[in-house]
Amino acid sequence: MSFVDYYATLGLSKDASVDEIKKAYRKLARKYHPDLNPNDTEAEKKFKQINEANAVLSDPVNRKKYDSYGKDWKHAEEFEKARSQRKQQQQSSSSRDFSGGDYSDFFESMFGRGFTQGTRDSQVKFKGPDYNAELQLDLRDTYQTHKRTLTIDGKNIRLTIPAGVKDGQVIKIKGQGGIGVNGGPKGDLYIRFSISNSTKFKLDGNNLYSTVDLDLYQAILGDEITIDTFDGKVKLKVKPETQNGTRVKLKGKGFPLYKKEGQYGDLHVTYNVLIPTQLSSAEKELFEQLAKLRAS
Repeated sequence: MSFVDYYATLGLSKDASVDEIKKAYRKLARKYHPDLNPNDTEAEKKFKQINEANAVLSDPVNRKKYDSYGKDWKHAEEFEKARSQRKQQQQSSSSRDFSGGDYSDFFESMFGRGFTQGTRDSQVKFKGPDYNAELQLDLRDTYQTHKRTLTIDGKNIRLTIPAGVKDGQVIKIKGQGGIGVNGGPKGDLYIRFSISNSTKFKLDGNNLYSTVDLDLYQAILGDEITIDTFDGKVKLKVKPETQNGTRVKLKGKGFPLYKKEGQYGDLHVTYNVLIPTQLSSAEKELFEQLAKLRAS
């Protein structure tokens, strides 16, 4: 098994911080993303390498294993378990001869022949390694449940992304990891979501927040206006004498709740009253008359 230097893949040193790893990954992922490099097999290969490197180095546990075991990091736990089992068997069956090379060629190639002596293949079944991947989405992509296809370890995996998934959330796809050892079960696939927001709405929990401008006359006299929500436009009545900074709530016009079909947060709209500028002489006179009326 050839050694892959994940630090070199991301252009980093071994003492790189978590933020440096994240920044380097996002920069390279954008550069080599398949959508930006259609029909470019080299870019696709590089993109897979970048994702693999990030999946390992961004996880503190996996990074520690990688730093300790190098190319064998995925099998660190198997190594320790098998070594412990070998010790127990030697203690309970000291008269048995374990010189027959009972371990599989796989473990001999991974850890050396000295390690493989002492435990029979039929007694050692290990779950395959878990895979980690990051999926980048825009906030609009998470408003509705939809399907995506990911390519993991050369295999296309079709998955359903539930509406309302959050930035940083991790979901597990059972049995989509690496192949098990000696008939052991497959590992799992863990997908971390990285969600950017290109919309004018601010998301907090499942509530959305936006700001709507009103001119002075709409605020004073009231009006019926049309505003944007996340899934379309709605009409909204503005009460007369609305003050700057007034907030109104549109129930159920927020973001969908994760795995709770038909349930949504609310949309909170804040009014921003615009003061007119570049007044004409006639307009100034009218405002002066209004000021006198208010003072009397």
